[in-house]
Amino acid sequence: MTAIQLSENWTVSATGGPVPDDIAGRGIPAEVPGSVHLDLLRAGLVAEPFDGANEAEQQWIGDADWRFETTFRWHDDGSERRELVAEGLDTLATVTLNGVEVGRTENQHRSYRFDIGAALVEGENALRVDFAAPVPAAAARSEEHGPRPHVNHHPYNALRKMASGFGWDWGIDVAASGIWRPIRIETWSTARIASVRPLVGVDGGAGVLDAHIAIDRADALTAVPLRVEVEVAGIVRAAEVAAGATGAHVRIEVPDAELWWPRGHGAQALYDVAVRLDGDLDAWRGRVGFRTVRVDVAPDEHGSPFAVHVNDRLIQVRGANWIPDHAFVTEVDRDRCERRIGDATEANMNLLRVWGGGLYESDDFYDLCDEQGVLVWQDFLFACAAYAEEDWLAREVEAEAREAITRLSPHPSLVVWNGNNENIIGYAEWGWRARLGGRTWGEGYYRRLLPGLLAELDPTRFYAPGSPYSFSSYISPNVDTHGTVHVWDVWNAKDYAAYREWTPRFVAEFGFQGPPAWTTLVDAVHDDPLDPYGEQMLVHQKAQEGNLKLERGYGPHLPAPRTIDDWHWATQLNQAAAVRFGIAHFRSLAPYNTGTIVWQLNDGWPVISWAAVDAAERRKPLWHALKAVYEPRLVTVQPRDGVLAAILLNDADEPWSGVVVARRLAFDGAVLAEARVAADVGARGTATVALPAGAVLADDPAGEVLVVEAAGLGRTIHDFAEVVDQALDRDALDVVAAREGSDGAVRVRVTARSYARDVFLLADRGHPTAVVDSGLVSLLPGEAHEFVVSGAPAAVAPEAFASPLVLRHAGDLAG
Repeated sequence: MTAIQLSENWTVSATGGPVPDDIAGRGIPAEVPGSVHLDLLRAGLVAEPFDGANEAEQQWIGDADWRFETTFRWHDDGSERRELVAEGLDTLATVTLNGVEVGRTENQHRSYRFDIGAALVEGENALRVDFAAPVPAAAARSEEHGPRPHVNHHPYNALRKMASGFGWDWGIDVAASGIWRPIRIETWSTARIASVRPLVGVDGGAGVLDAHIAIDRADALTAVPLRVEVEVAGIVRAAEVAAGATGAHVRIEVPDAELWWPRGHGAQALYDVAVRLDGDLDAWRGRVGFRTVRVDVAPDEHGSPFAVHVNDRLIQVRGANWIPDHAFVTEVDRDRCERRIGDATEANMNLLRVWGGGLYESDDFYDLCDEQGVLVWQDFLFACAAYAEEDWLAREVEAEAREAITRLSPHPSLVVWNGNNENIIGYAEWGWRARLGGRTWGEGYYRRLLPGLLAELDPTRFYAPGSPYSFSSYISPNVDTHGTVHVWDVWNAKDYAAYREWTPRFVAEFGFQGPPAWTTLVDAVHDDPLDPYGEQMLVHQKAQEGNLKLERGYGPHLPAPRTIDDWHWATQLNQAAAVRFGIAHFRSLAPYNTGTIVWQLNDGWPVISWAAVDAAERRKPLWHALKAVYEPRLVTVQPRDGVLAAILLNDADEPWSGVVVARRLAFDGAVLAEARVAADVGARGTATVALPAGAVLADDPAGEVLVVEAAGLGRTIHDFAEVVDQALDRDALDVVAAREGSDGAVRVRVTARSYARDVFLLADRGHPTAVVDSGLVSLLPGEAHEFVVSGAPAAVAPEAFASPLVLRHAGDLAG
């Protein structure tokens, strides 16, 4: 096989639509893979799309038709087959080679292979890809086939294109066109490997590999017998492929195979797999990890769980939802992906849910999850909308699902396939049924097509019809005693204290908003003066009544901000406090509750959102809260039977025994009461420790805290009152900042004179490139903590990181 990569000498030009005069008909240098927005930006023809209010000014791009063109040289090498392979065209494309139409596409989420033997010529060749404007096309298809309910303003459900690219309640509207994955010419003879599905299992200590190989023949009339060899762990097995046959199955047992485990449960043993077709005719390489997956949803005395087991061990899920990490997805390379997965693992996460309004992610994403032991829950790409099931859309849905299931089958990290995000509850409870008037809405995909394809192609993974889902057609999809739930009354309607009204078996979505880091925000928003309701600020706040919900959210908990600086700190702090509160409650219900997946880990552009890490890759206070509350060993104080109790969580292989020490302290450090209770927690277990009334009943809630410690397990500080009602000292800290050590880092040492709640260093406000190692540290009188700030140039004075706008704590919000 010979391949010619077509990544050079591309131009793009607008061929129709509301195109500005200075751009119409003009050939613009283009990058492939890429996007027309980025090509226009590099050429200086549009301003930075993320900046200010530029989003609205650039809507014409998604209303325009675009033509990508290149030339390449080809020499006839005598191969029988000549094909154009497009791994990703976004989205409605007509492909022409030397004036001959060779193919059409209408699905961003799949690849295409076109026979170009009749069009390819010796020497110079001209390739053209014409993209129809996606925004009017989606509207036209919706109207033609019958409008169906969807969130947001464009009918993205009428195209197989990344839904969030049309705008979301956290996402910019940049629906456009481009060759977004590699494109190449392939020539080959006799046969080639079309795909490999290396499915794994474990049987009596042996790893089992069932390799299913699909074969393309160059010419069915002259097909010859072939031989397929599969190698794993030094073991080679072969299968003969009869003349004309297009598939082979090879089974290999690997004695005493090392198992692949999720992080925190063991090592991530990975085995290389090599598949060879007739010697060197064609080859495929990949990796597998031997492990089993089971998700228990069987009815029990409480309802029905959602309990993920890997290698027959229950995994307490500590996860986050993953969205495309950049609005222009070709900007996400392996290094960026690795940094983002590092954000997850450093925050003690063991699962990422790839949300259905985004993409089937890059191979890099799944490879990195395999290596890091991060479990993957993968949505099929349906989100918050009703989808037509007629042939015009269904044929593309099936093609993309077949390809995605096959491509992702080697990855041990992938444990759950999910049919859709919120579409079943949309039909059941959001009034869709009446609006649809009998039109199809996607049920056939979720209940028949997708599970059928998994049964055919990869029965080793668990399939859920949707999220949320109760695993019954006769129970609300979002009831907390059954299956998975999404908790959105908190944020949309209720205070975060209402998380305790829920007793969920598994929480697949929940979260609270907050702004990005200060520098990320002001680099994109230039209102003067800066104001939560400024014109550009609102461009970067996509949630319905988002800023009003932020105000309503911090009202019961924090003093009203007096300045924009305080607003930024208060809303970031409240986001962190809300999610920390919710996760601590949900985790305290273990093993009844088996997991939480917070919305969301990451952002795709600078925006006020639910993310823990903003688009400039700065970790928000929420990230630090997640790291703390997702610790495998955790102590939390929760109400039980009308009184406070200590809940001990031990998600580790070693049991814990010791003494739980509960102290009620005044803010000046005086010990008002103390109690000691012996306790034991088994490996991967939990325990509830009743605390004496004298320790947990405050005489002065505004001036006291409860400190509960279990040496080797953790410490928690329980506040008897909200910040707004506490007598916190605005000047609670002694601060010393200095450059020390050979690493050039600034070390900011803070010592508490009185109780200091949620101390945080907004490092980017000291210098835009600075980052800090820790955050949201609560200190008792006399305690000290050292923040280590890296990334700041040597010219920046250490005192910059002791500024009142940089070093914050909850008490400094008081008037």
